[in-house]
Amino acid sequence: MLSQQRRRRLTSPEYGRPFESTAELGEMVLGPVWLEPLLDEEQEGTDHADPAPRLQRREQVALAFVAALQHLPATQRAVLLLREVLEYSAAETAAMLGSSVASVNSALQRAQKSLRQRLPAVSQAAEQLALGTEDLNRLLAAFMQAREARHVDGLVALLTEDVRFTMPPLPAWFGGRHFVKRFLAERVFETPWRLLPLRANGQPGYACYMVSAGDGHFRLGGILLNLRGGLISGLHSFLDPALQRHFGLAAELSFEHDR
Repeated sequence: MLSQQRRRRLTSPEYGRPFESTAELGEMVLGPVWLEPLLDEEQEGTDHADPAPRLQRREQVALAFVAALQHLPATQRAVLLLREVLEYSAAETAAMLGSSVASVNSALQRAQKSLRQRLPAVSQAAEQLALGTEDLNRLLAAFMQAREARHVDGLVALLTEDVRFTMPPLPAWFGGRHFVKRFLAERVFETPWRLLPLRANGQPGYACYMVSAGDGHFRLGGILLNLRGGLISGLHSFLDPALQRHFGLAAELSFEHDR
């Protein structure tokens, strides 16, 4: 069960203001500070007849949902998870928490209200569903092609005006198309990259490999998650090596993977 003493995990915008200069990105802030992604384990081949169960599961692990949970008091957090994610009844939840059904229902209402204030109007799962499989695949293919080709303008054309690029555990993050474009041009695209698709938190993403000068290998540089259908509103590169090992990713790729 979640503890009241558990330290709240942060997203980059909660940690500090956006950077404007790309020259210095700060020192990595390690430890239990950052909100981390969760690799998808669901079977995409299920629920074809009815997408609602899959949609609901995705909403319950989305980064925005998990981030919003961090702001709830422990009791509200526990009640919300037990009632809406694990689908226990109010009576069962009350018994597990040593509380009353009335208290559980009250805590759930307060938790739901807080989440509505923090979550976007349209969830990531709903964004993907509205975009449709064909258009989503087209968007991801265009992103991957532009990223690997180091085509700055091509990639920026896929981004919303208010796009955010975060890099935990680095404190640096960039907000808005102008500054994200500058960061891509001046830092990200200095070296070649190769991407391998993956899914985390019910959202499309990539394992990102950066070439090491002179040795002919691409070494894992981070995990990139893309958010919002139609255009990409968030690029979140998770750089903690321990997290990458948890995902079961290869530490490097040879040029055999190059196309």
